[in-house]
Amino acid sequence: MTSVSFVLNGRRSKVRAHAMRRLLDVLREDCGLTGTKEGCGEGECGACTVLVDGAPVNSCLVPVAQVAGARVTTIEGLGGDHPLQRAFVEHGGAQCGICTPGMILAAVALGKKPTIDQMKTGLAGNLCRCTGYSAIYRSIEAAAKRRNRREAQPRNPRNSRNSRNSTGSGHSRKSGISRK
Repeated sequence: MTSVSFVLNGRRSKVRAHAMRRLLDVLREDCGLTGTKEGCGEGECGACTVLVDGAPVNSCLVPVAQVAGARVTTIEGLGGDHPLQRAFVEHGGAQCGICTPGMILAAVALGKKPTIDQMKTGLAGNLCRCTGYSAIYRSIEAAAKRRNRREAQPRNPRNSRNSRNSTGSGHSRKSGISRK
């Protein structure tokens, strides 16, 4: 047994495990993060994909000792409200759910505006038997468009969609007297 320290989903983490134990097993069994799935156990399907220092890896092939000092991100690390997670639900990219966490994390690694060719190349190591990939590509494109629209919006809080409920926004005064 050895002690391995790494940053897991933004928090410092330390686990005691055999150095050659699979990262997949440590995440699921020791850390309780069951979002990372085991598909083939041989690095062929991508269901177990996590990000290590921002790069997608098959956690079924990675000994836990290899992530010492690294940043590891699992699907739980995206918090449930990542644009890709929402888009996969809204656009049918998530079907049975086995490949979905790995597919989303591989898509995160593609960056903000991947082309269809970049998607095909970047997801080549992730297999899906349910969607035929077009729904997955559509989901990634939708998330990119949503993200680009958000980035293009002015930063002025009066122009944001939540401005009606924010302090200091242009509420009408009950007295009917203008603030000018």
